[in-house]
Amino acid sequence: MAPDLAAALVRWRRHLASERRLSDKTLDAYERDVRQFAAHLAMRDGDPPDLAAVRRLRPAELRGFMAERRAGGIGSRSLMRNLAGLRSALRFLEREGLADASALSAIRGPKIAKGLPKPVSAVAARRMTDPDLRAAEDRETWVLVRDAAVVALLYGCGLRISEALGIMAKDAPAPGRDSLTVIGKGRKTRMVPVLPQVAAAVQDYVKMCPWPLEPDGPLFRGAKGGPLSPRIIQLAVERLRGALGLPDSATPHALRHSFATHLLARGGELRAIQELLGHASLSTTQIYTEVDTSRLLAAYKAAHPRA
Repeated sequence: MAPDLAAALVRWRRHLASERRLSDKTLDAYERDVRQFAAHLAMRDGDPPDLAAVRRLRPAELRGFMAERRAGGIGSRSLMRNLAGLRSALRFLEREGLADASALSAIRGPKIAKGLPKPVSAVAARRMTDPDLRAAEDRETWVLVRDAAVVALLYGCGLRISEALGIMAKDAPAPGRDSLTVIGKGRKTRMVPVLPQVAAAVQDYVKMCPWPLEPDGPLFRGAKGGPLSPRIIQLAVERLRGALGLPDSATPHALRHSFATHLLARGGELRAIQELLGHASLSTTQIYTEVDTSRLLAAYKAAHPRA
C-alpha cells in the first residue's frame, strides 16, 4: 500500500491499542484483514492503494473482496471478522477526515448459524477438579495437583484459560481471600469471587510446586519451570474427558460455559453473570438463557408421557 495509507493505518492500530484496548491477537487479525483488502485493490488496479483510492471506495469493491475471500474457502465467521476489521479502519479514517465510510452501509455481513454452548454437567465438572482422578497416570503428583487447580479456576471462577494462566504468584487465591482480579480480553480487569474450595486447590499446588514462585512471575509453572502453556491444560482436560467418558465438546472453555449455565440454573442474575464473565455486551451472555431453556425442554420431552 502507498505510504500515506500505511501511515494512517499505523495511527489506527495505535488508537485501537490505546483507546479500545484490544488484544494483540485482535489487532494482528484486523491489520491482516486490511492488508488483504489492500492487496485485493492493488491486484485490481495495478497500483498500491492510497488514501485517494480509499476515498473513492464503492460498495461493489467491498462485495468483490468478500466474494474473493468466500471463493478462497473461508467460513462465515472469518468473513465477518474480515468485515469488522475493514469497518474499524474505514470509520477511523473517516473520523480523521481521510476517507468516506458510507460504502459500508450497503454491505450486509454473512449469516452465521448460531450454536449453543455445550456445558459440562455439575457432577462431571466437580470431578474434573479432583487430582485423584488421574492418579494412575505416570506423572508427578505436583503436576496433577497443578492441573486440578487450573481446572478449578476455570469452572469455579468462570475464567478463560488465558486469564487463569495469566495470574501472578502474588495474586494467588488463598484462604481468607474471597476475590481475585483477572486480566481479560483487551487487557480489561475485573474482580471475580473465589470459592474456598478453589482457593484450597490453588494453595495445594503452591505448596507442592518445586519451582520458586516469584511474586511478579506466573503462578502456574510448566515441568521445566517456565510459564505453563495452555496446550498442557488442553491435553489434561482431554485425559479427564476420557476418564469420565465425556464428549469432545468438554474442553477447558466448556468449563466456563458450565460456570455460567449452572449459575443461571440456580437463579443467578444475567447482569451479574455478565460481569463475572467479563462480557462487554449483555447479548453475549444471553445465549446462556437459551442453553438453560433447551435443557429444560429436553428434560420435558424425555420425561413427559405425552411428549
